[in-house]
Amino acid sequence: MPETFELSGVRFQYPKVWELELEKEGESWTVSLQGPGTAFLVVSFVPDVEDPTELVDAAVEGLRAEYPELEAEDAVDTMAGQPAVGADVRFEHFDLTNTCWIRSVPAINGAVLVLSQCTDNELAKQGEVLKQIMGTMTVDE
Repeated sequence: MPETFELSGVRFQYPKVWELELEKEGESWTVSLQGPGTAFLVVSFVPDVEDPTELVDAAVEGLRAEYPELEAEDAVDTMAGQPAVGADVRFEHFDLTNTCWIRSVPAINGAVLVLSQCTDNELAKQGEVLKQIMGTMTVDE
């Protein structure tokens, strides 16, 4: 049976074996999920954001500051039953290629940003788990 996370109108399910850590600051919060190996997923609620694209751009630029050679492509997807803006990112770290999916959707009084990542040697298995977690997400509008 999977675990369920729920806060501020954001809900998703995740495997019991994944570790969850929640950080709150005022109305903002970030939950981090760490899976086996290198796979992880971060969900952030940011109040007072009208355009989710701002969060995606900030996330890509943050990664670019750390990994200047990264490749990023704009992405449009569906998350939480609504159109999601985002980016598909690839970069190298410790001689491993990493794939990162960044998606953002509007929420009540703000926006939700999701960043999921794993190394490409774990992509077949853990990438599917990351997509399954993202597929269970619902966000109150």
